[in-house]
Amino acid sequence: MNNLALFQNVLSLEAKALEEAKKRVREEQLMALEGIYYGLKESGGNLIVCGVGKSGHIGNKIAATFSSLGLPSFFLHPTEALHGDLGRVTNSDALILISKSGTTSEILDLIPYIGISQKRIIALVGNINSPIANESGLVFDCSVQREACLNDLAPTTSTTLTLAVADAMAVFYESLMNISREKFAVNHPGGLLGKSLSLKVERLMLSLKECPVANKEMTFQEGLMLMTQKPVGAIAICEGDKLLGILVEGDIRRALSKDKDILSKKLTEYMNAAPTTISSQSLAFEALKVMENREQPFSILPVVKDEKFLGFIRLHDLFRAGFVQSQGPKTN
Repeated sequence: MNNLALFQNVLSLEAKALEEAKKRVREEQLMALEGIYYGLKESGGNLIVCGVGKSGHIGNKIAATFSSLGLPSFFLHPTEALHGDLGRVTNSDALILISKSGTTSEILDLIPYIGISQKRIIALVGNINSPIANESGLVFDCSVQREACLNDLAPTTSTTLTLAVADAMAVFYESLMNISREKFAVNHPGGLLGKSLSLKVERLMLSLKECPVANKEMTFQEGLMLMTQKPVGAIAICEGDKLLGILVEGDIRRALSKDKDILSKKLTEYMNAAPTTISSQSLAFEALKVMENREQPFSILPVVKDEKFLGFIRLHDLFRAGFVQSQGPKTN
């Protein structure tokens, strides 16, 4: 078998295992899983995931996935549990046990002391007639014909399948609890994902006092002086607090190249009286899309509320906050 065929065969073996597992899922299993989820919601319990070795690594990922969806979850190593970590477990919790053989001795040693009702114990096992499966109220068949490993030894196909089944469990929870994009973002405030879903323009914009603001009688020369004192890349022309228009640096350069007597003229003669604006309550990522998704992108937007000028938001401010051009969640 050449290298390409070898590589592709691994993917084929794992994909086949997923397809076979899909056929084994039953409606009654999902009804039982639904009952566990709603029981956790009512009791305020945690979802605990337990496994050893490679199954433990998969367990850590499973716990992280559920936590990201708002269901408090953590990984519990069975040996550590027997040496004090059982103090983290209550009878309000639910437990996922992961074992390819279904006979993992560390897990079997733990079960008599776990204190969680059998109906709240879920087994992800490669043998549904195993001791661990028999101790569980809900069993998902994660058996595979063989590992993708050449020697049929290293956990490969089995760990992929277990993780996929747990992903399906997590998405099922997400659907039952109606987890919206906004709810999801609550648990992801630090990264680009959370910022894209929750960070608003008002958090990144330049405030009114940081921006050059001219009245409608101000001359071009006076406007240039203001922009020199507050170099943000644009000037807002207002009547009271109402935005009449803006001039950006590019407008000023073009105007100066065409009219040598411009300095004594009013800014209103050259301003853009219908600028694209954005609300302070809009998502910052929306501001990025507004700036980018046009034939001639621009780098600054006036921020308004009911025509009242509040400040500017710049592309530079979005990049500094971690946003990247053309990145973020898809929207309709």
